Amino acid sequence: MNAEPVAVHLLDKEYLLACTAEERPGLLSAAALLDRKMREVRTAARSASLDRVAVLAALNLAHELLQQRAQAQTSDGAVNQDVSILRAKLDAAMLTFLK
Repeated sequence: MNAEPVAVHLLDKEYLLACTAEERPGLLSAAALLDRKMREVRTAARSASLDRVAVLAALNLAHELLQQRAQAQTSDGAVNQDVSILRAKLDAAMLTFLK
């Protein structure tokens, strides 16, 4: 697969990045999300440099990702526990049925 240049815009600056045609929609979505987050940070911290805005936006996105992963793990654990309980009940019901 050939990588092609794709222009993304972050805080009104253009960056050319290489990616495949299959990766392009994801890259553009990620760039749009990062641009929105950088604009939020810039609005909240008017005097921040571009580097600081980028780092703070990246930290905010990383924090959100980690929170979502933790919630997913908690949900997975609850589902696994529910499945174990249902499996035990089914096993008990099958033993009763087979007797």
